[in-house]
Amino acid sequence: MPSQRHVLTPEQLALSAERKKKKAEASVKPPAALDQHKLSKILSRSWLTSANTLEPSQHHPSEETTIMSWNMLAQCLVRREIFPTSDCLKAAQRVGMLIAEVTNSGADIICLQEVDCLGKLGPALESADYSFAIYEKIADRTIYYDDTELCTEGPSERTRIGSSFRTRNIGFIIALKRLGSEDQHVVVATTHLFWHPKYTYERARQAFILTRSVCEFKERNGLQSSTSFIAGDFNFNPSDAAYSLLVGDPLMPEQEADIAASRVIHASIDPSIADPRQAANEEEGGEANPEEDPDRVIKNARRAGAVDGLLRPSELAEYFKRLPPLKSAYDDWASFDKSRIFGSRVNLPTGRRGRNEPMYTSYTHFWKVTIDYIFIMLPPGRAVEVLGVLESPAKDDLGDGLPRKGVCGSDHLSVCARIAWPTRWTEEVKQSLQY
Repeated sequence: MPSQRHVLTPEQLALSAERKKKKAEASVKPPAALDQHKLSKILSRSWLTSANTLEPSQHHPSEETTIMSWNMLAQCLVRREIFPTSDCLKAAQRVGMLIAEVTNSGADIICLQEVDCLGKLGPALESADYSFAIYEKIADRTIYYDDTELCTEGPSERTRIGSSFRTRNIGFIIALKRLGSEDQHVVVATTHLFWHPKYTYERARQAFILTRSVCEFKERNGLQSSTSFIAGDFNFNPSDAAYSLLVGDPLMPEQEADIAASRVIHASIDPSIADPRQAANEEEGGEANPEEDPDRVIKNARRAGAVDGLLRPSELAEYFKRLPPLKSAYDDWASFDKSRIFGSRVNLPTGRRGRNEPMYTSYTHFWKVTIDYIFIMLPPGRAVEVLGVLESPAKDDLGDGLPRKGVCGSDHLSVCARIAWPTRWTEEVKQSLQY
């Protein structure tokens, strides 16, 4: 007996057709996040420009680029106890503002940290014409700080690495060539250094390794004459020892004391010392505890010995002297509202670099700090001009703490600068390049 075939009613056929129509429309409709970012309101920030420019000529044409750096605050790190005053901690509340911040920047080069929304950010960038590239990648390198040797001499690998804490932080370097040009290159590095404020030594160590790695990367790829940018979340403020070492300022006594106090060996390197549960908590950034602030103490660690390979403050300073000093885009700008700069809230000694950094680059209920930077590495003979920066917000614009609806989807504020430099040198300058 032949099987009887089920026959759909007219109503069922109409419902099936409607479902097929909706499915077809969904296949061509952009993701909801792309529509949302056009409507998401964020804080309007002025773009400050300068009349100072490098005059291009037939012999010394000038290249310009706009570079942005921003810690987007990974959703996996969002906790109500850490951001008690925020009014937008859910991913759906934040993603539109995150996309708007990036796509509205107009930057040619974007360095992002704590990115865990690539599925939505990628299509948004493409829809905002970021699929049209002005640079192409010619080389890249990832630096794993935990496994990178600080010095070449020592009885063991551990001694040569000279680390105080296995932090799992990394750095990334990329070499870019402007499309249509054979001699216009730029090297860009980005990083997110260790978070714990008391681990001054480890952050300085990581900053040195990244800067040295940029120099090695340029030499290995024949790019010694290329201008370089090192941008990211460095987790230190302008009065910190690592900032001074990077920009070429001598260490002050209090900075040497901070390095000396943080020359310790954590349980992540020597497991015999501590409670592994506490060690895991420190790696993830800790939890807010009003009775015992984890940012103010070093736990689960012992003093470093000679076998551990940690450098003394004076030795660390000598290592940094081997590298070209970096120039900060915001500190070099030095001409915007003095009430919005780091120096208006922290009194740096006369002549010290860093006072013109933004007043805040991360602003929450529990911390209000300046820790994000765009550094420029200047090879000998290169003149670089900062043509403009994205203005730092006024404190009153930030409410009770970020993230905040209509202001910013992250706990960090983006930094962005437009920079120009000559693209060609004389043969004498090229021959003088040495690191």
